Amino acid sequence: MEHIVFLTGRLAQPSLQQVLESIAPVAKKSPFTWEVREIGLQVAGLMTADMIRRRVAAPLTEGTSRMIVPGRCRGDLDALTTHYGVKVERGPDEVKDLPQFFGREARHVDLSRYETEIFAEIVDAPRLDLDGIAARAREYRRQGADVIDIGCLPETAFAHLEDAVAMLKEQGYRVSVDSMREEELVRGGRAGADYVMSLNADTLWIADEIASTPILVPREPTDVASLDRAIDGMSRRGRAFLADPILDPIPFGLAASIARYVSLRERYADVPIMMGVGNVTELTEADTSGINAVLFGMAAELRVAAVLTTSVSLHARRAVREADVARRVMHVAREMQTLPKGISSDLSALHAKRPFPYDAEEIGALAAAVRDPNFRVQVSAEGIHVYNRDGHHVAVDPFALYPDLKVENDGGHAFYLGVQLARAEIAWQLGKRFDQDQPLDWGCEVDRPEEDLTAWHAPGTTMKKP
Repeated sequence: MEHIVFLTGRLAQPSLQQVLESIAPVAKKSPFTWEVREIGLQVAGLMTADMIRRRVAAPLTEGTSRMIVPGRCRGDLDALTTHYGVKVERGPDEVKDLPQFFGREARHVDLSRYETEIFAEIVDAPRLDLDGIAARAREYRRQGADVIDIGCLPETAFAHLEDAVAMLKEQGYRVSVDSMREEELVRGGRAGADYVMSLNADTLWIADEIASTPILVPREPTDVASLDRAIDGMSRRGRAFLADPILDPIPFGLAASIARYVSLRERYADVPIMMGVGNVTELTEADTSGINAVLFGMAAELRVAAVLTTSVSLHARRAVREADVARRVMHVAREMQTLPKGISSDLSALHAKRPFPYDAEEIGALAAAVRDPNFRVQVSAEGIHVYNRDGHHVAVDPFALYPDLKVENDGGHAFYLGVQLARAEIAWQLGKRFDQDQPLDWGCEVDRPEEDLTAWHAPGTTMKKP
């Protein structure tokens, strides 16, 4: 059986022991045995690799297989692994998240795999110069797009279409051309586009003129028979294609169009399907992360080969990134035959599944143990907690806390607390996780800069004295 050594600080030690007893009871058959070592500091989050090496003697307890340190521990853990002869790794930032930490470890969730490719459309490409098209393509690829779709406009000339296709191909992109005009599809195909969209039963002749893979659509969304004729026509040619029955917006036939996708898969078990989701994400004034989660869940069930998405409306600005997360999560859910829960929280931008890890009583116990003047800020279901050795204050309005903080003569400290309390108020109102000194987690809606936990963290600007 695995034996794990957990390192912590004085304030977190009781909580850590309580959590470990709940997931690996000492007196019962457990997935692992454990021991907790408090290494002589008050706040576990201030632990460093150098401190561990000085304060934790080697070798560790006989039979130890690994050592888990706090998630915010800074320093070179590989060097510690070499020093102690066992794997040293970071656990979760929050002690109360250890059950989920071990749960994910046991499930072996692999989010590197997916089945559905993302076509990201540059909807106004004719109005952009080549540099503008290249910049948009870079951003979409950064968010997760596999294919850059050059969108043409019905009444706008696109003299540089061929140049745009050639440029993107030279830069290593797979490219599609999306137009309602037949001549633009032919031009795009001859310029080297990998895909053209869209062809129907009446325009299959375009496929005979170019090598591009066509996306097939019905003459009208409800004309299922015409889509079948297009599919059969391309199949007779022995050519690759994708079929798109067209997803209609709410309330103009969304449910019926979903049924068309289901019916298409039932009629053609192996035909590659494309689903354009912009009619729903762009034309519904709601957060797109949840919409994409549901749409990609359907895509996973139907084994949709590709999704076409757009980022036109500002409320859909992260649609490509959401699509990338959603396709991976739903692929895992389908392959593991499990509900899409506990796989990734990146699509939960507004609310956290476990927003308040500590209740008011537990925070009160932590506050009672503090012996220094540094303020701690935590959030429970009851409100915002601020405490140090001089007192423990709770409110739902940060302004109500100001008279008790006594920072009116310390501008830097007041500014720091203002930022922390503003974040805490948002977290309490929305039901989000709050971690002092850390930005709120908005999932895949906000880029999170990579943090090098092996490096020393310089003091913040409010700590610097003039």
